[in-house]
Amino acid sequence: MGGWNSGRSGGRPLADTASSIDLAWLFRTNRAKEGFRISGGLSWTWSDGSPAGSIGYAAIMDEPGYERLELRYTRGTGDKREDIHQTICLTYTEPHYGGKRWWMICPYQHVRVSKLYLPGGGDRFASRRAWRLGYRCQRVSKADQASNALFKLQRKLGCEAGAGNWLRRPKGMWQRTYERHLARFEELNHRVNLEFLAMAARLGIFRP
Repeated sequence: MGGWNSGRSGGRPLADTASSIDLAWLFRTNRAKEGFRISGGLSWTWSDGSPAGSIGYAAIMDEPGYERLELRYTRGTGDKREDIHQTICLTYTEPHYGGKRWWMICPYQHVRVSKLYLPGGGDRFASRRAWRLGYRCQRVSKADQASNALFKLQRKLGCEAGAGNWLRRPKGMWQRTYERHLARFEELNHRVNLEFLAMAARLGIFRP
C-alpha cells in the first residue's frame, strides 16, 4: 500500500473526496447478489459532474466460502502506469432479526467494513482507518458548524438563510412542531452569537 501523499501537500485526505466502494449500495442496485457472479464498471464524478475515475469489477458470490470482489484499474501514466488487480474478500454476519449482512474485509487492517476508499494519489482501495481519512465536517470550526445548522433549519422552514433572519411558521405546520423548531433555532442562534463575540474579542474588535 503506497502513500497517498507522494508529491502532494495540504494535509490529511478526506473521505468525502475519495473514490469509494459501498457494498450495501452494490447489493441495493443489484450489482452484487448472493449466489451470482456479476461484473461491470464503477465510476465517480467530481462535484461539477466531470469524470473522477472508473474501475472494472466482478462481484463473485457463486463460490460459497470464497465470496469476493475483483477490482481492476490503472493508475499513473507512461512509464509509471500500473495495471492493478485487487481482490477484496467478503464475509457476512447474521443479525438477530434474520438474514445476512455482508461486509468487505479491509486488505490492510483485516477488519470488516461497509466501505473502502481510494484517495487522490492512493494506489489501493482500503478502509478509512487504513488511509487515516478525515471528514470535511471535522475541519469546520464550531462557529461554522452552528451557522451551517442554523441556515439549514431556516431553509427547511422556507425562510431566507442568514444571521438575524427569524423563523416563521410555514402554512400547515402544527404549532407544536414549529415550537420545537423554534427552540432549536434559538439554541443555534445563541451559539452563533457567542462564537461571534468570542471571535471579535480574539481580534480585538470587541472587549467583553
